[in-house]
Amino acid sequence: MAGSDIAIDLGTSSVKIYLSGKGIILNEPAVVAVDTNTDEIVAMGEEAYAMVGRTSERIAVVHPLCNGVISEYDLAEYIIGHYMKKISGSKVFMPRVVVSVPCSITEVEKRAVVDAISASGVRKICLIEEPVAAAMGAGMDIAAPHGSLVVDIGGGTTDMAVLSLSGIAVSSSIKVAGDAFDETIVKYLRRKHNLIIGLRMAEEAKKQAGCVLPREEKVVFRVKGRNAATGLPAFVDVTSDELLEAMEEPAELIVRSLQELLEQTPPELMGDVYSDGGMLTGGSAQIYGMNDLLSQRAKLPVWVAEDPQFCVAKGAGLATKYIGAMEDTNYGGLNPLSSAY
Repeated sequence: MAGSDIAIDLGTSSVKIYLSGKGIILNEPAVVAVDTNTDEIVAMGEEAYAMVGRTSERIAVVHPLCNGVISEYDLAEYIIGHYMKKISGSKVFMPRVVVSVPCSITEVEKRAVVDAISASGVRKICLIEEPVAAAMGAGMDIAAPHGSLVVDIGGGTTDMAVLSLSGIAVSSSIKVAGDAFDETIVKYLRRKHNLIIGLRMAEEAKKQAGCVLPREEKVVFRVKGRNAATGLPAFVDVTSDELLEAMEEPAELIVRSLQELLEQTPPELMGDVYSDGGMLTGGSAQIYGMNDLLSQRAKLPVWVAEDPQFCVAKGAGLATKYIGAMEDTNYGGLNPLSSAY
């Protein structure tokens, strides 16, 4: 274990840790439950996620990462330290780390990520942009002088880029992703059925019956919540067609962002992308019809990667072999890592 390189995918929804030679060894929700009276951490990960929407006034369930960046620094530092201890056991563990970050991240946000991870006792931190990591994890060859399109739809952000020669030629990052779909479902059911539901129920509806293109067979899902008029318990059997109507707006924003990205792409790279198509990664890539919608509107084939939710973590893990090259001034190759600290 000592001396192993690790990769961390600090997502809005979950934290994934990849260990060289072993693959992804940790995948936990990025959620912390805090006692508001004492400021003590009561639960984290799966245990805290089970409390979402079900807590007393004394317990607050917090997401330390928002839109792909750290919003609650102390909690983020604690969660990273806790998971690092969990994977190392009682051994002294001073790894070199690769961390994925959104491509639109500011220097201040980068520094917050670096500081939060260095507090857990690592000897070197390298950053990799999420579209680069996603493409590597999806098995794309990004080192060639050839344009490759990747769209990574996570929980808090959608990052997309055209890559060539191990770097980003053009990129775009919008704060519309899986969480935005959940929020629009909550609003839709309140407006259309007078039903108040929580984000967990909305997420379940999205997974079971949600879509961004009409399904071949209509799916019905029962959502339970509270009637807004009477305040009493109520349920509604919502169809996939209704959820399509609810999820249309965020899907349209992702489509528009992709179209704008393609407009900025240099013609030679555009030719490569047009012939090869694009790769869709991230947990929200699994929403029914997402790849077909992007394909129809961008007029090029779009494929969903294998295990799309793990592509960024896998790609960051594959990039650990380039950590040494960041220190080697004689290294002449192209390095997918963007910076080292």
